[in-house]
Amino acid sequence: MTRIRIGSAPDSWGVWFPEDPAQVPWPRFLDEVADAGYEWIELGPYGYLPTDPARLAGELAARGLRVSAGTVFTGLHHGPAVWDATWKHVADVAALARATGAGHLVVIPSFWRDDKTGKVIEDRTLTPAQWRQLATQTARLGREVQDRFGLRIAVHPHADTHIDTEANVSRFLDATDPDLVSLCLDTGHYAYCGGDSVQLIKTYGERIGYLHLKQVDPAVLAQVRAHETPFGPAVAQGVMCEPPNGIPALEPVLAAARALDREGGLFAVVEQDMYPCPPDRPLPIARRTRAFLRSCGV
Repeated sequence: MTRIRIGSAPDSWGVWFPEDPAQVPWPRFLDEVADAGYEWIELGPYGYLPTDPARLAGELAARGLRVSAGTVFTGLHHGPAVWDATWKHVADVAALARATGAGHLVVIPSFWRDDKTGKVIEDRTLTPAQWRQLATQTARLGREVQDRFGLRIAVHPHADTHIDTEANVSRFLDATDPDLVSLCLDTGHYAYCGGDSVQLIKTYGERIGYLHLKQVDPAVLAQVRAHETPFGPAVAQGVMCEPPNGIPALEPVLAAARALDREGGLFAVVEQDMYPCPPDRPLPIARRTRAFLRSCGV
C-alpha cells in the first residue's frame, strides 16, 4: 500500500499573500506547525517564508521541518504571450523548492474572478483554442520544471478557475501528458465544485501526484452556490471547515490513495482555507486535525 506523508501549509494559518497585516508572521507559523506535530510543509506564497535558501534551511532545521512543495499561479490558457512572465515566477519558486529538498511544484490556474473583490476578470468558460493552449503550455511547463529543477508539477483544480468541475478536470487530464503533468487533488476544492474525490482517484489514479486534504461545510456551500458567492468571501463565511466536520469524508479518500501503487509514497497536505482569521485560531485546529488524521491511520 502507498505510504501517505502528512504535511501542512501556510494556508492553514490563514496565509494567502506574501505580505499582509492580517496574517501571522512567518516565524510564528513555523513554530506552530512544528508544535502541532507536522514534519512536512509547503512554501506557501513566494516571499512569505524567507527566500534565501540558506536562511530558510536553517529555520526549518531548527524546528525539524522539511518542504514537500512550492506553489505557483499560472494563466497558461493565454498561450505563449504569458510564458516569459510565468517562467520568471515559476523559476524563482522552483529554485527555492529544489534548494529546500522538495520534489513537487503545485500549479494553480489563474482565477476568472478576483478572490478578494469578486470582480469578474475574464469569461469563466474557456474556448476550444484556450483549452488547447492550456494543455500545450502546461506540458511545456512540466517538461521545463522537470529538466531544469528536477521537480514534478501537480496541477491543482481550484474554485473560481477554469480547472474546477469533474468535467473540466477530466478534460484537462485527457488532454495532457501523464509523464509531464500530474494532478494535485484538493478534496475540498473538488467537493466545492461538485466532484467526488474517491471516484477521481479510482478513475485517474495514475495521474494523482499529490493531495491536499480539506473539507467544506455543506450548509455554507449551499448558500455560496445559491448566491454565487466568490471564493474569497466564501472562505470568510467559513465554507472550508475543520475535519471531520465537513465533506468529503477523508477516511475513504485516504483509503483510496493508499490503494494506489505509488513507489516513494504520496504527500497529503492539510489545507484549511481561512483567510483572514484571528492569529490564535489556527494552532488548536492544526493539533486537532493532526490527531484526527492519526485516527485515520496516517
